[in-house]
Amino acid sequence: MQSTQRFYILTGASRGLGRSLARALLKPGIELLCLSRGRDEGLEDAAAAAGGVATQWQVDLAQPAAVAGRLQAWLTERGPDGLELVALVNNAALLEQPGPIESQSPQAIEAGLAVGLLAPMLLSRALLLGSAGWELDRRLLNISSGLGRRPLAGVATYCAVKAGLDHFTRTLAEEQQGQAWPLKAVSLAPGIIDTGMQVQLRGSDARHFAAQPVFENLHHSGVLDSPEAAAAKLVAWLHLPDFGHEAVADIRD
Repeated sequence: MQSTQRFYILTGASRGLGRSLARALLKPGIELLCLSRGRDEGLEDAAAAAGGVATQWQVDLAQPAAVAGRLQAWLTERGPDGLELVALVNNAALLEQPGPIESQSPQAIEAGLAVGLLAPMLLSRALLLGSAGWELDRRLLNISSGLGRRPLAGVATYCAVKAGLDHFTRTLAEEQQGQAWPLKAVSLAPGIIDTGMQVQLRGSDARHFAAQPVFENLHHSGVLDSPEAAAAKLVAWLHLPDFGHEAVADIRD
């Protein structure tokens, strides 16, 4: 196996879009670190067969400070040897049970904010500190949503998380301007994907979630991307030569 050239850190990699992203990143000469609650039991073997290396940390991103500290220390110890690219893909997110905000438990709101917004912020900070002084291409891809750019009654926490993720990315991109080796940051809406989140939305009680029929119709109309197709588009975007030109973007544009 050739030496590692690209190193990826991916959250929420054990199922859905994240699992497809992990598989789409497997190429010769890559190193992949996955941060997820669960495990993809075949990932390490698939990575080896593709000529790369995959490592999985089973972590709780609802408690992100400890995970970020571990990542920073790990990056500092690893160093930049052999690398031309290091990239963090913040994919993990939680969707509350759809319904008005007063129906949500404080614990559910806290967990949604921690996994979807606080963890990406702390992991981005860990990447910046852990790779400080690395003279190579550094990239941050935050998986956003159209729901961060328009409201949808019944999923207030998820909408707030994605809006916050977009604006955090804009701000980070501003902070990195003028750096010799900047962290190029993009918050990218991936389109409408047939994942467990869609199943949850279209399976919700329309009495508490007025948009339920909309998501049911999306499924029946056949317009949903498969996780594999969406992952391929996201991976292609991550490797664009002008990645970071727009801090907030939609893959359908």
